[in-house]
Amino acid sequence: MRGAHVATISVRAPDGSIVTHEQPLNALLYRGRISKTPFLRGIVGLWDALGLGTRALLWSADVAVGEDEKVDFNGPLGWGTLAFSLLFGIGLFFVAPTAIASGLEVLLSVENTFLINVIESGVRLGILIGYIVLISLLPDVKRLFGYHGAEHKTINAYEAGAELTPEVVSQYPIEHPRCGTAFLLMVVFVSLVIFSVIGRPPLLWLIVSRIALIPIVAGIAYEVIRFTAKHMDNRLIQFLVKPNLALQHLTTRQPSLEMIEVAIVAFQLMLTTENKAAVLDHTNTVVISSEN
Repeated sequence: MRGAHVATISVRAPDGSIVTHEQPLNALLYRGRISKTPFLRGIVGLWDALGLGTRALLWSADVAVGEDEKVDFNGPLGWGTLAFSLLFGIGLFFVAPTAIASGLEVLLSVENTFLINVIESGVRLGILIGYIVLISLLPDVKRLFGYHGAEHKTINAYEAGAELTPEVVSQYPIEHPRCGTAFLLMVVFVSLVIFSVIGRPPLLWLIVSRIALIPIVAGIAYEVIRFTAKHMDNRLIQFLVKPNLALQHLTTRQPSLEMIEVAIVAFQLMLTTENKAAVLDHTNTVVISSEN
């Protein structure tokens, strides 16, 4: 669970207890001007999708196998994991679809720029869905997706003002409009529009342009997700976000009550720390850290 000051993680340890970790978040990235500037704050969303989430998984995996250790997500491990995640994500979801579409363009003698960009976006979406489907076959990933569902249910219950108990939270929807999966799908759609504008230069420059435009694509996608999440009472918006919510069923599973209990612990820890930090910020004192 992520707030403005801290990210919290809860894991069910081998002995059945729930182990928690609090990670203070970079003030410049999460509370500075970047986080408040439209389109630029999409960088934070990209960081969450690729960096923070991956490193949290590494820590939780250590706990799950009984190798709990103190870890700083802002240290060398954090930056190294982020670099690997970015390179892997860029290669798989941007470079590969561009290369495949360019090959089809030559093979099929396609001269319509918009059509080949549609094909490229289709390939990108296919790779995204195929990747999720393949990893979901792994038992550990299935369990991870159950915890993802528990996270969504917990946030939905909190936003509805419900009591945060496993039995109550279990009754809430498994989808959430601000999910990272929805963000990734929106990136695919926004990239179709943006990439169509610049045409199709030679392959090398085409790949360079795709990579260079990732922050712009992510920024626009993030703003669209924020806008739709704030207007979910509008019927048109409800219709437009159906693909986003449907895709979430690939990355979520109905959680057990034990999974929901873990999600609630993480959420309540985050909420408590954020409330304390808000008070300290208001009194101009040092923001609370994970050691308190």
